[in-house]
Amino acid sequence: MKLTVKHQETFSRVELILRTLFGWLYIAIPHGFILFFVGLWSSILTFISFWVVLFTARYPQSFFEFQVGFYRWMLRLRARLNNIADGYPAFGIKGTDENTSFDVPYPEKLSRGILILRILFGFFYVIIPHGFILFFRMIATGFVIFIAWWIVLFTGKYPKDMHDFVTGTIRWATRVNIYMGFMTDTYPPFTGKEIE
Repeated sequence: MKLTVKHQETFSRVELILRTLFGWLYIAIPHGFILFFVGLWSSILTFISFWVVLFTARYPQSFFEFQVGFYRWMLRLRARLNNIADGYPAFGIKGTDENTSFDVPYPEKLSRGILILRILFGFFYVIIPHGFILFFRMIATGFVIFIAWWIVLFTGKYPKDMHDFVTGTIRWATRVNIYMGFMTDTYPPFTGKEIE
């Protein structure tokens, strides 16, 4: 999996203030409304995919492409709502964005054994350990976003280390989601760093 959010040289103070005051109205509500239904469809596809993988060891490619598009859309939205990218996020699973990128290689074959292991014990060996750490990391990310907001307001620049930390939190959570969504057999690492 490759997830990146470009660190811009400068950030718009006007967009920062607009997102803070009205972002819920012109970004969160319209995207959230549509994404609610897209997310329902994504859940249905995940359920169907479980059975397809169980019997064929393959994730249906069209379903996989839909899920990747869904995650790209979510990334575009999160990048704006967390103030780590300027611009308005494009709508749709085929939407594009110069500030964010998300790719997951399509697996030619998936392990049925790992699939069953995830269903039976995923809560214990994935959700609990990753969820525990991510809970505290997300609290820290909230503080980082708050501090960075003031830095961007006064300087127009987002400190790269802070930007990387916020991006890393999104990357970590996304890795857990795609693993639990049967899109990969690679266990998510306990880091938000990009892994080659």
